[in-house]
Amino acid sequence: MAYRIVFSPIAEVQLLKLYRDIAERGLPGVAENYTVAIVEYCRSFSTFPQRGARRDDIRPGLRTVGYHRRVTIAFEVTDDAVNILGVYYGGQDFEADFQGDD
Repeated sequence: MAYRIVFSPIAEVQLLKLYRDIAERGLPGVAENYTVAIVEYCRSFSTFPQRGARRDDIRPGLRTVGYHRRVTIAFEVTDDAVNILGVYYGGQDFEADFQGDD
């Protein structure tokens, strides 16, 4: 079974901000390649979604996985989809975004 990959509006905004931050340093090609690679990595969850660390201590069903040691991807797996909830770069505090979520 292949799971659908769904990016939340927050994750989309985070990816766009990451792209802009890198591009503003004069590296638009690097920004494009890096953000596309993150999206492709997330799409690979369609065949193996149960990866990363379960973070039920933060929110039931929350999972996180690192990408190239600089990005943390927060997601949840449902019956037929993987919902990408956030893409956190450079040590951003993803836990704070999920405090109080139930």
